[in-house]
Amino acid sequence: MTLVEKYKLLVDYFSEYNPNAASELDFSNPYELLLAVVLSAQCTDKRVNMVTPALFAKYPTPSELSNASYGDVYKLIKSVSYPNNKTKHLIGLAQKLVDDFNGAVPDNLEDLTTLPGVGRKTANVILSVVFNKPAMAVDTHVFRVANRLGIVQDATTPLEVEKQLVQHFPEHLLVSAHHWLILHGRYVCLARAPKCAACGISNICNWIK
Repeated sequence: MTLVEKYKLLVDYFSEYNPNAASELDFSNPYELLLAVVLSAQCTDKRVNMVTPALFAKYPTPSELSNASYGDVYKLIKSVSYPNNKTKHLIGLAQKLVDDFNGAVPDNLEDLTTLPGVGRKTANVILSVVFNKPAMAVDTHVFRVANRLGIVQDATTPLEVEKQLVQHFPEHLLVSAHHWLILHGRYVCLARAPKCAACGISNICNWIK
């Protein structure tokens, strides 16, 4: 099976079985999603969704969060992974949003990655989910699934995986493809015990052959 055929099969399969794939983080605006994605680094979306309601309620805008004390923010997010660093990141990015972007979340990669705690992956999530731009965020799930399926070749870094996925998925489907791969990795193609018997695309998987 050629690479082109693999991508077509993936698009056909996920379009049928997961046509409305979306982020599992709870948010109502770009600012809230930005905070949630920063908190989700090496942490489950379920855990993040447990702490963000109180965080969003207390700091509904970047201006309010920018003036928050470390201790107050830490208390709200202490159950997530790496709460010390994430507390610093949240306050720092809020301050930068206020100082440099008039309190608005930037809509481009260059500006987004100047924010504390925001790397390329987080920036691409914002661009894709909020601004509907053709960006592909590569987290551990996407990296694993793409390599196991063999839809990327000799891709040893997230950036290499990102470039190949962007090249091969139709541009208008990149937003959906991002979620397709993440959710497949989260619920089917698990890191330690993948559910190959329940996988609807195992026939094109390189890993199990």
